[in-house]
Amino acid sequence: MIALGQFLEVLIGGLLSGVLYSLVALGFVLIFKASGVFNFAQGAMVLLAGLALVRSLDFLVAKGFPIWAAIIIGIGFAAVIMAITAWLIERFVIGPLVNQDGLTLFMSTIGVTFILEGAAQMFFGSDAYPLRLFPTDNWFLFENLFPGGILVNKLDVWGGFIAGILVAGLAIFFQRTKTGRALRAVADDHMAAQSVGIPISWIWFVVWFVAGLVALVAATVWGTKLGVQFSITFLALKALPVLIIGGFTSIPGAIVGGLIVGAGEKLAEGFLGPHIGGGIEYWFAYVLALAVLLVRPQGLFGERIIERI
Repeated sequence: MIALGQFLEVLIGGLLSGVLYSLVALGFVLIFKASGVFNFAQGAMVLLAGLALVRSLDFLVAKGFPIWAAIIIGIGFAAVIMAITAWLIERFVIGPLVNQDGLTLFMSTIGVTFILEGAAQMFFGSDAYPLRLFPTDNWFLFENLFPGGILVNKLDVWGGFIAGILVAGLAIFFQRTKTGRALRAVADDHMAAQSVGIPISWIWFVVWFVAGLVALVAATVWGTKLGVQFSITFLALKALPVLIIGGFTSIPGAIVGGLIVGAGEKLAEGFLGPHIGGGIEYWFAYVLALAVLLVRPQGLFGERIIERI
């Protein structure tokens, strides 16, 4: 019989892990929502932002800077790197492909992925670099209710807090600001947006820069969890089922999709794994995403596309 405390521990751990997936998925949603481009390079952007941050931190600390000053300057430096990256992508990749079909734009982001991965490791190094911005020890909650309490990792809680702030900020940005509304207009129709005077090049720079900042935030959490290393780029693959379940155009959907994936894979691994074999969490999310595609192709929170002939 499954103990309630054990079930709650696995569930809470899964939900908090799912929020960390959502931090990566938010970058995908942001660019797709604003430009209609599926950005395969988001994982590489997380790697670039993480390497820029951790290497600048190491340099500044070695030069005798206080840790708080090193963190502020390091984050600012990484943000500048992401701004330069956004400008280069818009200027030399996305800009020349305005009004091309979605497949062409998608293929261009695959090329950007390899360029960013190579450039990041060439300029900042290819080793695994530890990053310690958040506490990684554990809490034991409800010890008076359950034997031994419920184990909760502080880093996962920090990730959930940061994701909540990001979602609120991005929702306000898209719904309440002039630039956010312009981004949505560009996503609907590039040519129509140009015809009413919306500067496409500026709008795409803004969205790629904001996506770069989201990648930087994701890098701070995942870098603390795993270390900043090349394997962090594979987070993009983990974010795919989150996107499919939540919907490619929904910011809240990215969070809900992450919660579903995180909780589902941890519960499946913890309670089904002993009966049908281990390793369930590596493929469970993709099976779940396939099931959602069969029932609701646009995702739980995605916009239903209606084409009239």
